[in-house]
Amino acid sequence: MSGRFNIVLTAILVVSALSLVNAQYQARRLFIELERAQSLARQLDIEWAQLQLDQSTLGKHARIEANARRDLNMIALTPARTQYLTAGDK
Repeated sequence: MSGRFNIVLTAILVVSALSLVNAQYQARRLFIELERAQSLARQLDIEWAQLQLDQSTLGKHARIEANARRDLNMIALTPARTQYLTAGDK
């Protein structure tokens, strides 16, 4: 009876040890996955900040006006060049 009891206790001990090893492995795997996700989040935050900076630079009035003058040969509107149309009397 004592031998059988020892075998049962040994089996329980082995199962507990394997369960502990498995739990530690899962914890390490999840920690590595968390670190990768946090690294990706930091990288995406940096990219987002860069895109916001690019957007603010590209949207400035002076840059848009310079591109319109250079690429489209546009010039600023002045009162001397403005033509007003009036409805004719019939």
